[in-house]
Amino acid sequence: MKSHWPIRAMCRVLEVSDSGYFSWQRRQNATPWTKHQRRVSDEWALANIRVIHADVKREYGWPRMHQELLRRGIRIGKERVRQLMQRHAIRAKDKRRFVATTDSKHALPVSPNLVQRQFNPDAPDQLWCGDITYPACQNSWNLY
Repeated sequence: MKSHWPIRAMCRVLEVSDSGYFSWQRRQNATPWTKHQRRVSDEWALANIRVIHADVKREYGWPRMHQELLRRGIRIGKERVRQLMQRHAIRAKDKRRFVATTDSKHALPVSPNLVQRQFNPDAPDQLWCGDITYPACQNSWNLY
Protein backbone atom coordinates (compact mmCIF):
# COMPACT_ATOMS: atom_id res chain seq x y z
CA MET A 1 0.00 0.00 0.00
CA LYS A 2 2.83 2.35 0.89
CA SER A 3 4.51 1.76 -2.45
CA HIS A 4 1.46 2.93 -4.46
CA TRP A 5 0.38 6.01 -2.50
CA PRO A 6 2.32 8.46 -0.37
CA ILE A 7 1.57 8.19 3.35
CA ARG A 8 0.74 11.88 3.65
CA ALA A 9 -1.79 11.66 0.82
CA MET A 10 -3.50 8.63 2.40
CA CYS A 11 -3.63 10.37 5.79
CA ARG A 12 -5.15 13.48 4.22
CA VAL A 13 -7.84 11.46 2.36
CA LEU A 14 -8.67 9.43 5.50
CA GLU A 15 -8.59 12.60 7.64
CA VAL A 16 -5.94 11.18 9.97
CA SER A 17 -2.93 13.14 11.20
CA ASP A 18 0.50 11.98 10.06
CA SER A 19 1.69 11.70 13.64
CA GLY A 20 -1.40 9.67 14.57
CA TYR A 21 -0.70 7.21 11.74
CA PHE A 22 2.97 6.81 12.69
CA SER A 23 2.05 6.41 16.34
CA TRP A 24 -0.45 3.68 15.41
CA GLN A 25 2.18 1.99 13.23
CA ARG A 26 4.68 1.98 16.13
CA ARG A 27 2.09 0.40 18.41
CA GLN A 28 1.40 -2.35 15.85
CA ASN A 29 5.08 -3.31 15.77
CA ALA A 30 5.54 -3.17 19.53
CA THR A 31 5.27 -6.22 21.77
CA PRO A 32 1.87 -6.22 23.43
CA TRP A 33 2.06 -5.34 27.12
CA THR A 34 -0.40 -7.56 28.90
CA LYS A 35 -1.94 -7.02 32.29
CA HIS A 36 -0.10 -10.07 33.61
CA GLN A 37 3.27 -8.60 32.63
CA ARG A 38 2.37 -5.33 34.32
CA ARG A 39 1.28 -7.13 37.49
CA VAL A 40 4.57 -9.03 37.63
CA SER A 41 6.39 -5.76 37.04
CA ASP A 42 4.43 -4.12 39.87
CA GLU A 43 5.32 -7.00 42.16
CA TRP A 44 8.98 -6.72 41.21
CA ALA A 45 8.95 -2.95 41.75
CA LEU A 46 7.15 -3.43 45.07
CA ALA A 47 9.75 -5.97 46.20
CA ASN A 48 12.50 -3.44 45.42
CA ILE A 49 10.60 -0.69 47.23
CA ARG A 50 10.26 -2.90 50.32
CA VAL A 51 13.99 -3.73 50.28
CA ILE A 52 14.96 -0.06 50.02
CA HIS A 53 12.36 0.85 52.65
CA ALA A 54 14.03 -1.57 55.07
CA ASP A 55 17.56 -0.46 54.06
CA VAL A 56 16.88 3.19 54.85
CA LYS A 57 14.99 2.38 58.08
CA ARG A 58 11.67 3.80 56.82
CA GLU A 59 13.19 7.25 56.24
CA TYR A 60 12.13 7.74 52.58
CA GLY A 61 8.77 8.89 51.31
CA TRP A 62 7.82 8.38 47.68
CA PRO A 63 9.95 11.24 46.20
CA ARG A 64 13.21 10.00 47.74
CA MET A 65 12.19 6.39 47.09
CA HIS A 66 11.76 7.25 43.40
CA GLN A 67 15.22 8.85 43.33
CA GLU A 68 16.75 5.82 45.04
CA LEU A 69 15.11 3.42 42.57
CA LEU A 70 16.51 5.47 39.67
CA ARG A 71 19.92 5.56 41.34
CA ARG A 72 19.84 1.75 41.55
CA GLY A 73 19.02 1.53 37.84
CA ILE A 74 15.32 0.74 38.17
CA ARG A 75 13.40 2.88 35.69
CA ILE A 76 9.95 3.59 37.06
CA GLY A 77 7.67 6.61 37.10
CA LYS A 78 7.31 8.65 40.26
CA GLU A 79 3.52 8.47 40.14
CA ARG A 80 3.70 4.68 39.97
CA VAL A 81 6.04 4.62 42.99
CA ARG A 82 3.63 6.88 44.87
CA GLN A 83 0.64 4.68 44.01
CA LEU A 84 2.42 1.43 44.91
CA MET A 85 3.57 2.81 48.24
CA GLN A 86 0.14 4.22 49.01
CA ARG A 87 -1.70 1.03 47.97
CA HIS A 88 0.54 -1.13 50.17
CA ALA A 89 0.71 1.30 53.12
CA ILE A 90 4.47 1.85 52.84
CA ARG A 91 5.11 5.18 54.54
CA ALA A 92 8.06 7.08 55.85
CA LYS A 93 8.32 7.55 59.59
CA ASP A 94 6.60 10.67 60.79
CA LYS A 95 8.98 13.36 61.90
CA ARG A 96 9.18 13.51 65.66
CA ARG A 97 7.80 16.60 67.27
CA PHE A 98 10.34 18.73 69.10
CA VAL A 99 10.00 18.08 72.82
CA ALA A 100 10.79 21.06 74.98
CA THR A 101 12.87 19.76 77.87
CA THR A 102 13.18 23.03 79.76
CA ASP A 103 10.35 24.27 81.94
CA SER A 104 11.01 27.96 82.53
CA LYS A 105 7.55 28.63 83.92
CA HIS A 106 7.94 27.35 87.45
CA ALA A 107 7.84 28.81 90.94
CA LEU A 108 11.17 27.33 92.04
CA PRO A 109 14.05 29.67 92.92
CA VAL A 110 16.47 30.41 90.08
CA SER A 111 20.19 30.22 90.84
CA PRO A 112 22.01 33.53 90.51
CA ASN A 113 24.23 34.14 87.48
CA LEU A 114 27.56 34.64 89.19
CA VAL A 115 29.61 34.69 85.97
CA GLN A 116 27.73 37.53 84.22
CA ARG A 117 29.24 36.31 80.91
CA GLN A 118 32.78 37.14 82.08
CA PHE A 119 34.59 33.96 81.06
CA ASN A 120 38.13 35.09 81.98
CA PRO A 121 39.18 33.48 85.28
CA ASP A 122 42.42 34.63 86.92
CA ALA A 123 43.47 31.14 88.05
CA PRO A 124 42.43 27.52 87.56
CA ASP A 125 39.43 26.16 89.47
CA GLN A 126 37.69 29.53 89.77
CA LEU A 127 35.06 29.05 87.08
CA TRP A 128 33.27 25.87 86.16
CA CYS A 129 30.59 25.32 83.59
CA GLY A 130 28.69 22.30 82.38
CA ASP A 131 26.25 21.06 79.85
CA ILE A 132 24.12 17.99 79.42
CA THR A 133 24.24 16.03 76.18
CA TYR A 134 21.22 14.00 75.18
CA PRO A 135 22.36 11.16 72.90
CA ALA A 136 19.72 9.88 70.50
CA CYS A 137 18.03 6.73 71.75
CA GLN A 138 15.57 4.45 70.07
CA ASN A 139 13.03 4.23 72.87
CA SER A 140 13.50 7.40 74.89
CA TRP A 141 15.24 10.75 74.71
CA ASN A 142 16.46 11.00 78.31
CA LEU A 143 19.68 9.01 78.32
CA TYR A 144 22.40 10.89 80.19
